[in-house]
Amino acid sequence: MSAKTYTIDDLQAHKSRESLYLLLSGKVYDVTQFLDEHPGGDEVLLEEGGRDATEAFEDVGHSDEARDMLPKMLLGSFDGPTKVAKAAGSTATAASGGSTGGDYKFLLPVAVLIAWIAYRFLQG
Repeated sequence: MSAKTYTIDDLQAHKSRESLYLLLSGKVYDVTQFLDEHPGGDEVLLEEGGRDATEAFEDVGHSDEARDMLPKMLLGSFDGPTKVAKAAGSTATAASGGSTGGDYKFLLPVAVLIAWIAYRFLQG
């Protein structure tokens, strides 16, 4: 059985709390079940829902543990250019009066704090 291929329309159909898909490095992930567990909060995932979240994911500098969780959420590959997916999601967000990415200022300090806590926990 081959892996399913998703389009931008598939991604756009899954950008809510009930069903949330993200595109990361050309692969589509269903992160719905992870919303309540995400250390950065569910709002971060919901903002990126239905579009290419690769840049946001990489900018935060996720741990190996976070990256190891991805295969469990993998749905398939993306059929189309990722820039189109990101642009479509950005347009929809801007048109609906939502944020265009300025809410990420708090993520770096939060990520650093979480990394420091994890480091101290693992050292102890």
